Amino acid sequence: MPGNSSRKVYVIPCSGIGKMYGLLGREAALKTVKELRPDKAATMCLALLVYGDNEARKEIAGARCITVDGCPKLCAAKNVEHAGGRVVERVRAVDAFRNHRGVDAGTAAHLTAAGWQIAEELAADLAAKVDRWYDAGEEQ
Repeated sequence: MPGNSSRKVYVIPCSGIGKMYGLLGREAALKTVKELRPDKAATMCLALLVYGDNEARKEIAGARCITVDGCPKLCAAKNVEHAGGRVVERVRAVDAFRNHRGVDAGTAAHLTAAGWQIAEELAADLAAKVDRWYDAGEEQ
């Protein structure tokens, strides 16, 4: 991969500041990278890519990226692609609620116990996606 020396899969959440789905997606992404798949996954601050930080762009150039967006605008997916990352999966935090209709998951600043449970489920799904792309190797 040009620009980076790791074969790690990047899990990059949207900024989603001020929205519960954004908070849930960020928490799931961080759990995936820090706890579930620290040897296979990394993350990148989306704001660095949007700002055009050269080191951040170089880091993800051609890298396999899983984006996690909180809303249908898919800002993370669009900005990662624009910055040169190869988006292999587009995940929407809102889709994690399909089995939890009507649940109070919290607010933009605080998840409830139910919200944390959904974040855990989303993180497990992200970890499985990381495994699939990591194990697929560089040619995928």
